[in-house]
Amino acid sequence: MSAPPAAEGGPSAVSILLVEDDEVIRRAVALALGRYGYRVTTAGDGLSGLERFREGGHDLLLLDVMLPELDGIGLCRRIRETSTLPVLMMSARGDALDVVSGLEAGADDYVVKPVDTAVLVARIRSLLRRVTFQEADVPPAASATQPAQGADRRLVFGDLTLDTAGLEVHRDGEPVALAPTELRLLLEFAAHPGVVLDRQTLLRTVWDYGWDGDTRVVDLCVQRLRKKIGADRIETVRGFGYKLRRH
Repeated sequence: MSAPPAAEGGPSAVSILLVEDDEVIRRAVALALGRYGYRVTTAGDGLSGLERFREGGHDLLLLDVMLPELDGIGLCRRIRETSTLPVLMMSARGDALDVVSGLEAGADDYVVKPVDTAVLVARIRSLLRRVTFQEADVPPAASATQPAQGADRRLVFGDLTLDTAGLEVHRDGEPVALAPTELRLLLEFAAHPGVVLDRQTLLRTVWDYGWDGDTRVVDLCVQRLRKKIGADRIETVRGFGYKLRRH
């Protein structure tokens, strides 16, 4: 991991829980993130990480895949039972199975170790931006849709209702709990109903990638979103991408 530049005045109020069993890596990552202005709490195994998480007060979770006691995949699943906090997984191997398993467990994104500090911080900032939704974060097309429905800006797609102002989702009148990345993805689809969005476009607009990243994160997030809003709500257009059904 390369040495980070001087602190850039990162938000000191942001707390990151880092769960990493390698003490050298754990100390190096914590020090690097601290120099960017983040407060870092650490744990050396999965069960300790779960305890730290349950203590609360964290804004983002940074989890290694290979952990003793409880591995990162299992830890992520346990966390997702009660929380939608953003989760960034770290994999030493970049093995396809590790990546897929982490994303299926509910992780929002992943990085492969060793990772450059600037890249890690960029991913963290991207995840945090998905959580800090403001009016400017709502896609323009969604904001302009159905203005007659009033200030709540509710969009209706069949049995699915999306309040783009309150950032609430209901299916058949029942609330749907979405993780930040899942909500951001749904907002992007809702901004372009019936329009096919390719994976690279979604990586740029939802994951904030300025480069051609791993499209598996898109596919698996769509898969998780479908389970929550209805399997047929997001249609796959083979060879092109995905689109949100209007009705």
